Amino acid sequence: MRKLPIWALAALLPGAASAADVTVSAAASLTNAFRELAQAFEAVHPGDKVLLNFAASDPLVQQIAKGAPVDVLASADQDAMDKAEALKLLTRGTRRDFVANTVVLVVPAASAFKPATLADLDAPAVQRLTTGNPASVPIGRYAKDALTKAAVWPRLEPKFVYGASVRQSLDYVARGEVDAGFVYATDVMAQKDKVRAVLTVPTAFPVRYPIAVLAGAPQPALARSFVRYTLSPAGQAILGKYGFVRP
Repeated sequence: MRKLPIWALAALLPGAASAADVTVSAAASLTNAFRELAQAFEAVHPGDKVLLNFAASDPLVQQIAKGAPVDVLASADQDAMDKAEALKLLTRGTRRDFVANTVVLVVPAASAFKPATLADLDAPAVQRLTTGNPASVPIGRYAKDALTKAAVWPRLEPKFVYGASVRQSLDYVARGEVDAGFVYATDVMAQKDKVRAVLTVPTAFPVRYPIAVLAGAPQPALARSFVRYTLSPAGQAILGKYGFVRP
């Protein structure tokens, strides 16, 4: 009798054929929401597991371009997803905007600083600011664009300490290492005892998050199921708990 390899034997075990792991790479600002979303998805897909990978959107695209075995990408802006599409990393027809957000300026909870406009950040008392690196982090691109339109970017740029992700910038503010920082409104909920939003930042385009199945997805069917779940009433209800709104 011909011997089967271990992987083939495992596939014959009860339940093994249907159980699978779906790997989801998601923007750092989705961390808390997607952890709960993953648990809910697993509850309705017994045996399947969601493996989450969080980082700034551009580095996630770079990881996938270098061959990372990812099934689903959820980015914090259109620019990062456009890069993935240009690299032919997406399964055609699966890209959808699934949530929207808002950019806010936050300060440490104990700070007395209450700017009325972005121009107030040019005050001598404001020495250190933070946002994500505009070259690789969506929140940085949103912040730079808003400050450029307010005609204060050239003067404020030297004050910035860049974070590798929006959550790193949030931590800088929460620890009082900077005077103010640009994050998403949803991030404030993650550190609500340590930071407070003082200004809603206007953006040229709505802050909408796209999601898509990857062209090289190891589990394409399960990946499509996960994307559908994020767009479903149940998925949207979970995302809404963390401050995200429908796009």
